[in-house]
Amino acid sequence: MAKNLFDLTGKVALITGGNSGIGLGFAEGVAKQGADVCIWGRDTQKNAAAVEQLGEFGTKVHAIGCDVSVEALVEESFAETLEVFGRVDACFANAGVARSGRFEEFSTEDWRHVMDVNLDGLFYTLRCAAKHMKQRAEAGDPGGRLIGTSSLGALMGMARVEAYGASKGAVISMMQALAVEYARWGVTANSILPGHIETAMTADNYANEKFANAILPRIPARRWGDRSDFEGIAAYLMSDASSYHTGDSLLIDGGFFLY
Repeated sequence: MAKNLFDLTGKVALITGGNSGIGLGFAEGVAKQGADVCIWGRDTQKNAAAVEQLGEFGTKVHAIGCDVSVEALVEESFAETLEVFGRVDACFANAGVARSGRFEEFSTEDWRHVMDVNLDGLFYTLRCAAKHMKQRAEAGDPGGRLIGTSSLGALMGMARVEAYGASKGAVISMMQALAVEYARWGVTANSILPGHIETAMTADNYANEKFANAILPRIPARRWGDRSDFEGIAAYLMSDASSYHTGDSLLIDGGFFLY
């Protein structure tokens, strides 16, 4: 019987920041297609809730409490992931934070925090995953998927979130470089750029009537995105169907950037 184009049975996804929002959308998308899932998140209660929610799809799910800004914790968490699952076929480096404020008043502490999580954390995580995938390939098992969550903010000037925009712009550059370096081992690397997505991190913005009235009419889809909008792209990028698709920046924004 022919295998479904997006069948992920037997594959393992690691998703940082996978206990809510876009990360949970990624997790739901790949679990629905048969993938086992390991989620990393700092909030153990949210981790437990996500594990229970993902369990309904019938695949193996495990959560690890991890702050990706701490290099040693990332190394330990990746080792635990391999101990539990034996392999990682796709790594979604999705954990992220934002801080806002007038640029001339923006503190070094806030700048450093954003970079620690959004850029350094992504580096620590993908370094572990790339090393693992290369070693597997050299042992005769090529292939793998590296996915970094960037942002619409990497493409557009968004006042008062310069640190966030800078960190997300760097994600695109890193993923493009990884696409070139690891292609010979059958590993692809791509960025996902969410637009205006309704999550816990953005809830205050979208509840602000002035903000909503300024932004929503500029979205051709006429709605905020939500985590379900990221299920399909996650399943596609993890599947064999995307094996020749690498170095791309996939914008999921309901047409906002075009309009």
